Amino acid sequence: MPAVTTENPLALPRVAVPPGAACRPVLTVSTAPSGLEGEGFPVRRAFAGLNYQYLDPFIMMDQMGEVDYPAGEAKGTPWHPHRGFETVTYIIDGTFVHQDSHGGGGIITNGDTQWMTAGSGLLHIETPPEELVASGGLFHGLQLWVNLPRQDKMIPPKYQDIRGGNVKLLASEDGGALIRLIAGTLADHLGPGATHTPITMIHASVTPGAQLTLPWRAEFNALAYGLAGQGTAGATGQPFRMGQAVVFGQADPAARSTSGAGDSLTICADATQDSRSANFEVVLLGGLPIREPMFHYGPFVMNSHAELAQAFEDFKTGRLGTIPAAHA
Repeated sequence: MPAVTTENPLALPRVAVPPGAACRPVLTVSTAPSGLEGEGFPVRRAFAGLNYQYLDPFIMMDQMGEVDYPAGEAKGTPWHPHRGFETVTYIIDGTFVHQDSHGGGGIITNGDTQWMTAGSGLLHIETPPEELVASGGLFHGLQLWVNLPRQDKMIPPKYQDIRGGNVKLLASEDGGALIRLIAGTLADHLGPGATHTPITMIHASVTPGAQLTLPWRAEFNALAYGLAGQGTAGATGQPFRMGQAVVFGQADPAARSTSGAGDSLTICADATQDSRSANFEVVLLGGLPIREPMFHYGPFVMNSHAELAQAFEDFKTGRLGTIPAAHA
């Protein structure tokens, strides 16, 4: 880890924060509970227990692994439905094969991201390839769920395949952190992923003892999640580590209005990291809140109980698609 990197971060474009940018404070740090998903692969529920007002437009995020499978043990998910949101699957190490009832999908591996807009609905399966099952090997990734606004809930399903080589690579101002911009904007830079609701998604590797401070859109919320290692968040140095999520609050309006320079987020890596990771690996997320009613049950995310009931009815009657004959 990580799969997409560079030999010389100092040669990358630098991201600087305007002088006087208002630093976002840390509201809370929570520890993700562990569990099993699909056919039994281990996950950490990154945002479990957090109030949705701090997550909107994000619904949930699972850290899948990190697990080194013995031969014959790699697992995926059975066929299952989705409606009303987008899934973002980011594979750091290993390989996943996606297929759906509309004929979409593909293979993602080592730094690739697959963006699936479930929209009006489909059936979907995620599995390790046969060769990974046979050989065993390392598997580590994330799956993020992003809500769709009411007017886009029933749009036709579609995919974006973002290869690791297309991710925008940047460096912190002093070169001490590698920034992978997967989606959205950061300063004047644009990531390849696009959603119906504006978001920013970043995977940063912060070298031991380094500080990463990034400009942040004032209208976005702000979240961080530790993938590996340990460090701190915010100007006050709130500790967090692998398997913990950070919720940032709004910057002081007085500081923002005085400087006129917008907001910023700060992450620091401890000078000593654990033996499993050379750097502090962090996912940073920000999004424009939708601020609509959100009703989430299982694989469906809608705006009302009635719409959830209709989604289940449509699934049971086959309106979300059928399993292809080759897999039935």
